[in-house]
Amino acid sequence: MIFHLAFSIQNLKLKVVVKFNEQQLTEFNRLVARYPQGKQKSALLPVLHLAQESFGGWLSNETMDYVAELLQLNPIEVYEVATFYSMYNLKPVGKYTFEVCQTGPCMLRGSNDIIAYIKEKLNIKAGETTADGLFTLKTVECLGACGYAPMMQLGKNYREHLTKEKVDAIIAECQQHATANN
Repeated sequence: MIFHLAFSIQNLKLKVVVKFNEQQLTEFNRLVARYPQGKQKSALLPVLHLAQESFGGWLSNETMDYVAELLQLNPIEVYEVATFYSMYNLKPVGKYTFEVCQTGPCMLRGSNDIIAYIKEKLNIKAGETTADGLFTLKTVECLGACGYAPMMQLGKNYREHLTKEKVDAIIAECQQHATANN
């Protein structure tokens, strides 16, 4: 009897319902309307951004399935795109995501040292989130700002010519902002 109960709990699957609200659905329709009829797949990137912003800053399998259904695509078509680009988060992330460029020009200018410093300072590895849910560290490929290396993206903004002191200031700024908004 106990074994049967444990087996049943392991096989229990809860269905997570993901659905845009009215305002989000209006934005979805606006995005899709940019493209010719029958070419709704062209709206996939902006729709994934909308979904990520709408559902907690990341794309669950349920969210990607919902996007596929709305765009009349196979789920694999959505998964392929979402897993290819580093701008999409496939697991929950912190309130502030440090996306540090690790390609050649940034590496030559010290991005490995910056990444190591952030790891030490926040006590997390790349791909992890701090215990308080405030920070996530990601290493990414070229962000197209090689002349400002080393650099990272924080939200929609670039932080350039990074030093340990600048990283300290950015962390403090984020912590102050989080405290002020709680």
